[in-house]
Amino acid sequence: MNITFLITMGIDRPSGRRYFNIARELARQGHTLRILALHPDFANCPQRRYTCDGVEIWYVGQMHARKSASVPERFGPLALLRVLIASTLGMIWAILCSPSAVYHLGKPQPVNGVAAVIGVLLLRRQRFYVDCDDDEVHSNRLTASWQRAVFAFWQWLLPRLAAGVTVNTHALLERMRCAEIEPVAYVPNGVDCARFVPPSAATCEALREALGLRDRQIIAYAGTLALQNHPVDLLLDAFAQVAAHRSDAVLLLIGGGEDLPLLRRRVDQLRLQDRVYFTGHMSHSAVRGYLSLAVMSVDPVHNDATARARSPLKLFESLTLGVPVITGDTGDRSRLLDSGRAGVLVPAGDPDALAQGMLTLLDDLGRRQRLAAAGHAFVQQYDWSRLAARWEEVYKRHPQPITSQ
Repeated sequence: MNITFLITMGIDRPSGRRYFNIARELARQGHTLRILALHPDFANCPQRRYTCDGVEIWYVGQMHARKSASVPERFGPLALLRVLIASTLGMIWAILCSPSAVYHLGKPQPVNGVAAVIGVLLLRRQRFYVDCDDDEVHSNRLTASWQRAVFAFWQWLLPRLAAGVTVNTHALLERMRCAEIEPVAYVPNGVDCARFVPPSAATCEALREALGLRDRQIIAYAGTLALQNHPVDLLLDAFAQVAAHRSDAVLLLIGGGEDLPLLRRRVDQLRLQDRVYFTGHMSHSAVRGYLSLAVMSVDPVHNDATARARSPLKLFESLTLGVPVITGDTGDRSRLLDSGRAGVLVPAGDPDALAQGMLTLLDDLGRRQRLAAAGHAFVQQYDWSRLAARWEEVYKRHPQPITSQ
C-alpha cells in the first residue's frame, strides 16, 4: 500500500520519532511510506524533501514554535496565525501531491486535522486514520480558554471521522471505547533494540571525563524541559533530598525546552548548582551516550490526564540501554515495567517517595543490576518491528480504497 502520515512536528521530536519508526518498519514490510511533517525551524530547514531508511520525508511548513536551540521561540499572535495558515495550506497541497491508499494523522490537532478534512475527506473523497498518543488539551501549553476549546474540538472530532484509530495507552483506548469508536488498535511506544545500544566503554569514559563526572553516580532525565507536561520540578525537589544524603550523586538533565531558564533558577534556589547538569538540546543520536552514563533514569510524573495518556519513549530507551528506570505508578507505567519487575514504581506526584526510590537504588548495586537485566529482556517485546504489525492491523480491519487520484 501507499501510506502517507500527516504529522505536526519534525521526525526528531519525541512524537515524530514514533511515526518515523512505525513508517520505517512498514516500509521494510514492502509498503510505500511518505511523511508530511512540520519542521521546528522551517525557514532554515536544509533539506525539505529527502528519503531516510526507505521513508520519504516532506517538510511542508513551520511548527507552532521555532525550535532551533535549547529554548524554543514562541510566535506572537499574528505571526502564529500566519504560520498556522501557511502550514495548513502546505499540508493540503502535499496531500494532493500524494495519492495514497492510507492517510494517517499523527495526533488529532488543528493543522493536520483541517488539512485531512479538506484534502483527504473532501477533495480525495477518502476517510483517514488517526493516531492519539497524548491528551492534546492537557499536554499542550494552551494559555487561553478558546485555545483549549479548539484543541478539544479537534481531539473529539477527528477520531469520529476516522476509518480507524491507533492509540498508545490504555487510558486512550478506554476513551475510544466509551465513545464507541471502532476499530481501535493499541500500539504503545517502543524502541529500536538493534540500533539504540550503548556506545563503547571508551566512549562513555571519555564523555564522563568531558563532563567532569568520572567518580559520580549519575541520575539522568532525558526529555523535554517543559513543565506543562514534564514535571521536572518534581524531580528537582526529590533530588534535593538525595543530594543531602549522597555526596557522590549528581543529576544530569538531557534535553532542552521552554522551561530550561525556570529550572536553572530552581536549581539555584535549591543550591544545587554543582550537583545538577544541563546538557541543553541535542540530537537524538547523541542522547544514548549521555543516558548510558547513568546508574538510573527517572521519569517524573503526576497522577493526571497527561501522564495517563503517555507512553514515554524515555522509558523504553533507558531499558534497552540497561539503565534502570524509576517512575510514578500511573497510566500504563506498571504494565510497561512488568508490574515493577523491570523498573521501580513509586506513588506518582510524591517527591519524598521518588527520593526514597532513588536512594534505595543508589545503595543497592545488586538490585540495579537485576533490574537492568530484567528491563533489557522485557523491552524486547516493544521493538518497533513488532509494534508496526499491530499498527498495520487497523488498515486490514477497515481498508480504504483510493477513490480519487
